[in-house]
Amino acid sequence: MEDQIILIDKPAGISSFGVVAKVRGKLKAEFGHKVKVGHTGTLDPFATGLLILLSGKMTKKSNDFLKLDKVYEATMKLGYISTTGDPEGEILIYPNPGTFGGYDREAGREPRNDGCERPVPEWGILKSTVNAFVGKISQTPPRFSAIKINGQRAYKLARKGADFEIPSREVEIYSIEILDYHYPELTIRCHVSSGTYIRTLAEDIGKALGTGAYLTALRRLRIGNYDIKNATKLVL
Repeated sequence: MEDQIILIDKPAGISSFGVVAKVRGKLKAEFGHKVKVGHTGTLDPFATGLLILLSGKMTKKSNDFLKLDKVYEATMKLGYISTTGDPEGEILIYPNPGTFGGYDREAGREPRNDGCERPVPEWGILKSTVNAFVGKISQTPPRFSAIKINGQRAYKLARKGADFEIPSREVEIYSIEILDYHYPELTIRCHVSSGTYIRTLAEDIGKALGTGAYLTALRRLRIGNYDIKNATKLVL
């Protein structure tokens, strides 16, 4: 069938548009002519997991998928920040070297090789801080995102070093489960509303903990009722 809902398990290292191009090429080879293919929401190149593509006449139904809630598994690294919120940016120590004073083991700080120290959140503090993000929250999307500012993509403006602001918006975090915590890495599973940026969620959790944070891995497991277990793995 040319008119399909296609579930793809995207690997890391390819853009969502790259996935669309590969599927379009496969369908052209199968049917002997061009078949229209579109996505219903992107994943960053470093991220993996579920992409919903539509082909043929199904592309007209893309709006039906845009507002579906999503489930992600995300790993973040505490103690550092990234200029893009993910591994593709410049990685910086948070806060800047020299901010902290002497090493205090009882205060829960650990020494590091640059002579500074960073706070190490205890389990109770970590859990309460993460749980505080459950519910409706205000979130400012990242500068390196596909949001349009005066007709231009924010990430293109950011690459040019342009000065601009992205308005905050309300999103909803339905649940967050801590899957693993071995400082400096924290892995969570979160169920969120459409429009939620997990990069921003990680950064905001890091700020609340006083450690900073950026995403090192992100995997989308579900979109609405569509599950990754039913997706086809894309081979690069």
